[in-house]
Amino acid sequence: MSGAQSDMSGQALPRVRITYCTQCQWLLRAGWMAQELLSTFATDLGEVTLVPGTGGIFTISCNDTLVWDRKRDGGFPDATRLKQLVRDVIDPDRDLGHADRKGHKSKDPA
Repeated sequence: MSGAQSDMSGQALPRVRITYCTQCQWLLRAGWMAQELLSTFATDLGEVTLVPGTGGIFTISCNDTLVWDRKRDGGFPDATRLKQLVRDVIDPDRDLGHADRKGHKSKDPA
């Protein structure tokens, strides 16, 4: 039996995985990003998992889709960008309010 949480329709809720480098002491950064995602998406996420790693790794994936890689994307995302990236995977039409004032294009601007 899977431990994945599901919504009222029985669909599995999205899962976010943040892998951080313990050698670089990025646990606090990973925890802060997890907190930001949980605050914004509340009951729309099934889980946010922190995974310790080494070698300068800092990656964030949502439903097995890599949304951020520190080496590929150059550093760390700010909270607004991270929320937009996760939103784009789990619910592209969702309005993030103030986080979308710049850059996000709604399907129907009217």
